Amino acid sequence: MLRTAFATLVLFVGTLVFGGLVLLAQLVGIPHGPGSIYERAQIQWGRWLLRGAGVTVVRHGGEDLPAGVPHVFVANHISWADIPVTLDVLPPYGFVAKRELETVPLFGAAARAAGVIYIDRENLKAAFGAYEDAASKIRDGKSVLVYPEGTRGDRYALRPFKKGPFVLAIGAGVPIVPVVIHGTIAVSPRGGEYRVSSGVVHVHILEPIPTTGLGYDDRQALAEKARFRMADVLRSVYGVEPALESRATITSVETAPSFST
Repeated sequence: MLRTAFATLVLFVGTLVFGGLVLLAQLVGIPHGPGSIYERAQIQWGRWLLRGAGVTVVRHGGEDLPAGVPHVFVANHISWADIPVTLDVLPPYGFVAKRELETVPLFGAAARAAGVIYIDRENLKAAFGAYEDAASKIRDGKSVLVYPEGTRGDRYALRPFKKGPFVLAIGAGVPIVPVVIHGTIAVSPRGGEYRVSSGVVHVHILEPIPTTGLGYDDRQALAEKARFRMADVLRSVYGVEPALESRATITSVETAPSFST
């Protein structure tokens, strides 16, 4: 109970401080770019939350990712804690997040100012526009993180992936980097957002999957390749069985036609 209360206080204060800095930077016209206040505030916000929750993050891999080269990171999603965890260990990136988060006071506006791209999962046309926005950021050299399962799950077995992130990577001509998160269910499971426990979270940054030469028709095969690689880590390292949900068909939030580069 004390840990939850303290983590909630840290979340409130951290969002007020770092969100306020981002909004102020936007107001006075400070530009985005590598090392900007937008990137630094986002990372420090995540680390502030992790300290408040008593969470230690252990990174596995990713040392060979070339600096300054954009990627599309795809990660499993099982807890709100996934967000500060990935902010702590991944190179600076923009988020593709559900539209509902935009309505959170201060956080929603600050996240947009920091580069979060909101997607309306119920509006296909709006979703197309969000992915075009993400593709534009990638062309400008910014990596993007997407949760291809679409929403949080309540266990580590991977649910079917939506195709949008993979169309995005193919269209932008950048590699997919699968990311496996394990341990955040113990920190704060889905449905238990108001309960926080300290713990250790492991993040595995897997080998990039190139998209050179791939086209729109390759999106499902690319999604399956990333999903099976992630499932292999969950099974071999953590004994997650089944590592994949039994429904093998990848669901579709069919994305826009191919992105121009």
